[in-house]
Amino acid sequence: MGTPEFAVASLDALVKAKCNIVGVITAPDKQAGRGMKMTESAVKKYAVRHHLRVLQPEKLKNIEFLEELRSLNADLQIVVAFRMLPESVWNMPPLGTINLHGSLLPQYRGAAPINWAVINGEKETGVTTFKLKHEIDTGNILMQESFPIDENETAGDVHDKMKEIGARLLAETVKGIADGSLHERSQSTFDSQQSKDPDSRLPTSESGLLKHAPKIFTETCNIDWRRSIDAIQNLIRGLSPFPGAFTELGDKTIKIFKSDKELSLPTSKPGRWESDGKTYLKFAAKDGYILLKDVQLEGKKRMLIEDFLRGYRFG
Repeated sequence: MGTPEFAVASLDALVKAKCNIVGVITAPDKQAGRGMKMTESAVKKYAVRHHLRVLQPEKLKNIEFLEELRSLNADLQIVVAFRMLPESVWNMPPLGTINLHGSLLPQYRGAAPINWAVINGEKETGVTTFKLKHEIDTGNILMQESFPIDENETAGDVHDKMKEIGARLLAETVKGIADGSLHERSQSTFDSQQSKDPDSRLPTSESGLLKHAPKIFTETCNIDWRRSIDAIQNLIRGLSPFPGAFTELGDKTIKIFKSDKELSLPTSKPGRWESDGKTYLKFAAKDGYILLKDVQLEGKKRMLIEDFLRGYRFG
């Protein structure tokens, strides 16, 4: 069960591992683009190319869908970047349903684990396979693998690394379940380790509590220039390439996808911009400047800052 490109890597890993995939469940086709043409999900496109049976339910509680799903007689269900499942779905197969999550659970439970790990300046993240149960992202852990986050990497960079690492881990998880070598571990075990081991590799908040990864909203993306340049740089990285951190330039909104830090005492108030009109555009923050490198002005295409300045006229 999956929809976007992130889930394709996992499906491909399962196909290459010669798993018997009896069905692929993905989102219904939808209209998109200027011509509003019907488009298929990335997972459906892959499934069709590989002659896999595809189900595209509008509602997961629909009786006809549940009957069709049950008729597949699946031993195990696998979820990667899909919708929330009702218990009638996730509790159906005898071996249960497993999910691939983009963090080292129990850290960063929620909808946007990649974004929040980068926004919070983590040096490490990872992937977790776990069993689904009622409460979101709290089921028993099966396998985990960590990897570093470079200080210049964006959420998009982490996403691309994670989909490959996660796909491999998922295939290993399915093999372990099939041969009986895997043992589930309660997330409460990890919670207790967290409180006892100050050097645990799981990232913690300053208070020692677990960090969460809620859905990203518009207000999250609006840059507060009163913050430090480190915090702002992490926000920009954590929201790039989507949905993008933004601020105001004149009477329009400008999204910032890449930037650099300038450690110099600001001569302007936080949020004020400075530019030579040719090579640089920077905004003052609390303790320095953020130099814009890759931007998109409202109504325009994304471009490098030199190209942007070549065509922009400051009022």
